[in-house]
Amino acid sequence: MAFEGLSDKLALAFKKLKSKGKLNEGDIKEAMREVKMALLEADVSYKVVRDFVKTVSERCVGVEVLESLTPAQQVIKIVNDELCALMGSENKRINIPSKLPCIIMMCGLQGAGKTTHAGKLAKYFLKQGRRPMLIAADIYRPAAIDQLKVVGSQAGVPVFEMGQIDPVTIAKEGIKHAKDHGNDIVIIDTAGRLHIDEALMDELKRIKAEVNPSEIMLVVDAMTGQDAVNVAGSFNEALGIDSVILTKLDGDTRGGAALSVLAVTGKPVKFSGIGEKLDDLEPFHPERMASRILGMGDVLTLIEKAQTSFDQKNADKMLKKMKDKSFDMDDLLEQMYQIKKMGSLKSVMSMIPGVGNKINDMDIDERQLLRVEAIITSMTKEERKKPSIINPNRKRRIAAGSGTKVEDVNRILKQFEQMQKMMKQFSGMGKKGKRRMMPNMPF
Repeated sequence: MAFEGLSDKLALAFKKLKSKGKLNEGDIKEAMREVKMALLEADVSYKVVRDFVKTVSERCVGVEVLESLTPAQQVIKIVNDELCALMGSENKRINIPSKLPCIIMMCGLQGAGKTTHAGKLAKYFLKQGRRPMLIAADIYRPAAIDQLKVVGSQAGVPVFEMGQIDPVTIAKEGIKHAKDHGNDIVIIDTAGRLHIDEALMDELKRIKAEVNPSEIMLVVDAMTGQDAVNVAGSFNEALGIDSVILTKLDGDTRGGAALSVLAVTGKPVKFSGIGEKLDDLEPFHPERMASRILGMGDVLTLIEKAQTSFDQKNADKMLKKMKDKSFDMDDLLEQMYQIKKMGSLKSVMSMIPGVGNKINDMDIDERQLLRVEAIITSMTKEERKKPSIINPNRKRRIAAGSGTKVEDVNRILKQFEQMQKMMKQFSGMGKKGKRRMMPNMPF
C-alpha cells in the first residue's frame, strides 16, 4: 500500500517523542530530522520537504501545549495539519459549469492509465445520476479506440468515435453529439506519448482552443515518484492543467507524488486510482490521506466504501435472519462477497484507527477469504442450511472438493458455530439483558 514506508518511519519518530514527558528544542530538532529523512525516502520533492520541515519546526518550538494533549501529541497534530495543507486541506471538486455539458479533457503520458481512468471517472459520474459520454480522441496508440469502447461498455457509458481522423474534429463533433443526446458530462480521452514532445502539446493545445474544456485533468502514475511531479509540472506549464488524478496509489508506491504535486504545480489532486476495477476511484481527501499516513485510520472513507458496497435491502434481510436465528452458510458467503467489494483486507484494515502503522506486522492472508469461499461452495445445499449434519465423512469430501484440509473445514465450522452463539446472545437480550451486559462491554 502507498505510504507504508513513510508511515512506519514517522511512527518510529513519534514513538521516541512519546517516551519523553517534556520536549525541548533538541528533541524537536531530532524528530524533524527523522521526519525530513522519511519524506525524502518517500520521494517527496526536496524543496517541498525543506519548506515543510521548516514550517513544522517553527510551529513546534515554543508552542503552548494544550492541557488535554501531551507534547508529543501536539507535535503529531501540527504535522497532521501541515500534511493536510501540503496536499490541499480539503477535497476539490470538478469544475462543473452552470451551462452544460461539462467538458473534461483527460491528458497524460502513455501508460499512465488515462483511458482506464476516463472510464472510471465516467462511472463515478454515472453513479451520481449524471449522463456521461466518452470521446475517443486518441488515434495513435494501437487499439486505443477499441480499449475505450470496452471500458465504456463495462461502465455502462456511451463512447463517441469517428475512427482515425483529426482529433480536434473528433472532439468538436463529439461535443455536438453530447448536446443533441442530453449528455451532461463529456470526457475526452486524448493521445499520450512515451515522453513529452512538441507534437503532443500542440495537439492538446488545439483541442483545448476548440472545445474550451471546463476541466483539464492530468493522469499521472504515482509509481513513478518524482517523475510524476516533473510530468505534472511540464504539462501545467505548457497546457495549464486544472487538476490531477494519481493512479496506482494501491500499489507499492512511496507516495511522494501525492505530497508534492500541489506544492510544485499549484494544482490539486482530485482523484486517486486505488485498483484495477472501474469502481476503484476515490475522491482525494487530503485530511483523510494525512490521517492514513500518520496511522490514524480513515473511518469516513471506510464508511463510504461500506455504504456503496452493501445493499440496504440485503443488510435488513441479514439482520432479520440473525434475529430469527436462521443465519446459515449461504448468508455468510453472501456477506463475504459484500466485503470483497470494498477491496483487499489489507486496504480495508489500514483505514481502521490504531491499525494503520501496525498493518505490516500483522499476518494478513488475503487468500483466506478464497479458502473459506471454496469450503462453503463445496458443501451441499443441505449442509449449508444445517452445518450440524456435517460428519467426518462429509468433512473429508468437502476438504477434497475445496482443495483444503479437514482441519480447515473444522476451523470454519467452529467459527461459524461461535458466530451463531453470539447472535443468539444478542437476539435474546431484552432491555434488562442489555443493562446487565453494559458493565462488561469494552467501552
